[in-house]
Amino acid sequence: MTKILIVEDDVPFGTMLKTFLIKRDYEVELVFSGLEAFKKLKANFFNLILSDVRLPDTSGLDILKQVKLENAGTQVIIMTSYAEISMAVEAMKNGAFDYVSKPFRPESILQTIKNALTHTEVQPTVEKRPEKTQKTDSLQGTSFVKGVSEAALKLSDYIELVAPTNMSVLIMGESGTGKEQVAKSIHKQSKRADAPFIAVDCGAIPRELASSEFFGHLKGSFTGAINDKTGHFEAANGGTLFLDEIGNLSYELQVQLLRALQERKIKPVGSNNEIQVDIRVITATNEDLAQAVKEGEFREDLYHRLNEFSIKVPALKERKEDLMLFAEYFLEEANAELEKNVIGFTESAIEAFKNYNWPGNLRELKNMVKRAVLLTQDDMIPLKVLPHEIATASQSNTETEYGLFKNKNEEQLILDALEKAGGNKSKAARLLSIDRKTLYNKLKQYDIKL
Repeated sequence: MTKILIVEDDVPFGTMLKTFLIKRDYEVELVFSGLEAFKKLKANFFNLILSDVRLPDTSGLDILKQVKLENAGTQVIIMTSYAEISMAVEAMKNGAFDYVSKPFRPESILQTIKNALTHTEVQPTVEKRPEKTQKTDSLQGTSFVKGVSEAALKLSDYIELVAPTNMSVLIMGESGTGKEQVAKSIHKQSKRADAPFIAVDCGAIPRELASSEFFGHLKGSFTGAINDKTGHFEAANGGTLFLDEIGNLSYELQVQLLRALQERKIKPVGSNNEIQVDIRVITATNEDLAQAVKEGEFREDLYHRLNEFSIKVPALKERKEDLMLFAEYFLEEANAELEKNVIGFTESAIEAFKNYNWPGNLRELKNMVKRAVLLTQDDMIPLKVLPHEIATASQSNTETEYGLFKNKNEEQLILDALEKAGGNKSKAARLLSIDRKTLYNKLKQYDIKL
């Protein structure tokens, strides 16, 4: 049985992680200090070490060095917070297999562990394996990327094509289609795979803190700057910086971002010294950036800088052949998380799945399956536990209902589309089969305020 040593001074977190891994058939020991860890390492062999980077009496780096000195075959995964990413990167330079940022999802750490444990194995080019294993392996870690449909295969081909290059990639697609997973897949297949992957939600950064978040700051550079801060660019140095919802950046930050990408240099807030950075930038958006450029909302020079290669992630409705493949994967994931053993879906549930349009795409599917697993008392997920809009879906329930000048009046159609899109104007425009500018004009015409 695979033996894992967890070194974590946060007792509740360490205990939770130990329990989780034991349930996955690993033999696990937990210690709360470096001293205890060194004692365990002298007395026992472990296949894998999971160590926090900061400990009360030492650091994860010291444990890593000791492990690699005594048994180079033992893999080490460093657990860290965002503020300690630079230490994690240093750990990887010293032989750590990978690092994970806390808090992390259970399935994420599980996949990292599996990757570490199989890292030294020599794989033949093609090996026949049981069908179920093959499916699970293809999905684990990149569950939003793989599929069997023509659209999915084309997506995989594009990822494989661009990954080895250093080109900037613009990923386009509706909300919930898995654009970040595409970005991660590109990173994992690139020459930067062993370096950091830093994901940033551009819509979640307050405008007044944007420069500090991206480029860092020095202590005392502004009110509240009580410590030096490493920005996203520096944290991603040597690796990949993923900027999600790039269309939300302010015009001022667009200018700063363009300069940083052109010069490959950044200047932290409050500093007179520039820092050289080597990063690959991948961006994502659910908006039409080309249209935003035409409307003067996004800089054209930055757009061309980011769009050296573009990938369109298909909506779930465009890859219906993949629907149940993903549903089954999310079922396995939900079973593991909720500690249940639901084995599949009834025929009526599957039929409802196929008839539904999935406006929330894979994110909606994942959440729905998890909810259904929680509610299911039998072996199979029945129709009755599905949300009403899915359970009652029919073949006629398609986006064409939302075309303007249909059965309902135009204003009500717009309101319905906005509600279905969760207030996202770009998505509502797509539902209505009109461009954003037309939608804005209609909102003004009917005095619709959001």
